[in-house]
Amino acid sequence: MPHRLSKSRYTAGVQCHKLLWWKVHDANAVELEPDKVLQDRFNQGTQVGELARTRFPGGVLVEGRSVDRTRTLIDGGAPAIFEASFQADNTFVAVDILTPTDGGFHLTEVKSASSQEEKHLPDVAVQMHVLKESGIKITSATVMHLNKECHYPDLSNLFQRTDVTEAVQPLLGKVGWEIEAQLRMLEGPLPDIPIGLQCHEPYACPFMERCWPEDPGHIMRLYNIGPKKGCNFMLTGVNRIADLPADQKLNVTQKRQIKAMQENRIIVEPGLKQALQVFDCRLGFLDFETIQRAVPVWPGMAPWEQAPAQFSYHESNGDGGTYKHAEYLAEGPKDCRPELAQRMVDATRDAEKVATYSGFEKTRIRGLQKAVPQLKTELEALESKLVDLLPVVRENVYHPDFLGSFSLKYVLNPLVPDLTYSDLVIVDGLVASVEIARLLFVAGKIPRQEHERVRHDLLNYCERDTWAMVRVLEKLRSLQ
Repeated sequence: MPHRLSKSRYTAGVQCHKLLWWKVHDANAVELEPDKVLQDRFNQGTQVGELARTRFPGGVLVEGRSVDRTRTLIDGGAPAIFEASFQADNTFVAVDILTPTDGGFHLTEVKSASSQEEKHLPDVAVQMHVLKESGIKITSATVMHLNKECHYPDLSNLFQRTDVTEAVQPLLGKVGWEIEAQLRMLEGPLPDIPIGLQCHEPYACPFMERCWPEDPGHIMRLYNIGPKKGCNFMLTGVNRIADLPADQKLNVTQKRQIKAMQENRIIVEPGLKQALQVFDCRLGFLDFETIQRAVPVWPGMAPWEQAPAQFSYHESNGDGGTYKHAEYLAEGPKDCRPELAQRMVDATRDAEKVATYSGFEKTRIRGLQKAVPQLKTELEALESKLVDLLPVVRENVYHPDFLGSFSLKYVLNPLVPDLTYSDLVIVDGLVASVEIARLLFVAGKIPRQEHERVRHDLLNYCERDTWAMVRVLEKLRSLQ
């Protein structure tokens, strides 16, 4: 039986034939099982799609994605058809929203992104091709996406429409032969395709670990290199950091990394002592966890805006060794930001400086100044106390086991071997965000015992982040 394509299969094949081959021939692969973060994105995409349909009064959903039912609705003059289903060239597509226009039909592709992006075009192109082969004339096409200027509670302008009729034209002539190439490839063995930029763009490949070497010295481990530059190096035969030519232009941090790798030791710059002076005071350590919803849920929020819903705070007692701890985790769907902000202001009041790791907390505190205007003065005072520990590490220290990253989780274990995240259930900020949102907005569907367990896991994770900063700073002071 010949293989068949779909929208998702086709776009996977456009990215990489090997990716498509695995998706078809190893459909039950563990790599294809969505984790909590990806499943949450799927769920939010479904919510966005359902809201988009409400903008088309009288529209009819094609149950079961039936091609025959779609034809019946077209012949009956339905004002809008949702999941309009067609099959041609051994390829099945379901159009999010199909509406009749003078002389043909308008195709609307719904995306939960905040803008129309180039990666959306192959999706639209394969739909237009299959509909054309099915005898349906598409006169225009748009991507319907979320509007950054929308703010809760007014969701009347939740969506924007970007016309892609012209942008998709250059792709249409290639769809037919790409479908043929994909179907032909699927009939054969796993294609031999070298690793490259297609592993990262437009989406990270779920099968990355099957293709990429586990090599701490790989060129992609060079600090701040990024997929594009890294893959360009690989095209010139530079696959490992050690392969870089002697005259290669590098920044100071990259040079420090290479020196640490060559000498297999930690490198500490003389400037560390001066950089740490700002932390010699009554010092606190602050970390946020946030929710991020496609459809905003609290006053003033925009689509995908990150809103704090949890914090952990450690503060030195000034005795050279003990710390007090404060924490907060939202309960229930109501806007928690006023309560969170008040609790945070109270907890940090006595600190002279408050350490964070990256500028994330600063941006969130600025957001809170708008969301909780009654505490604007106090939050501005807190913002003025913030000092970032990350650049101190990045500009003064490198351990070979950092593996090119200065994220807290990468630097913690090499600097503080006795402290890890391995004993925690939640070890990732994205997972924490999803779990917080699940507790807040679907709490009634979660058994009480599980609810308490997840809260406990979230509190442990956020506390570990601030305690990790405490321990990293202690280590840095010992390296002066």
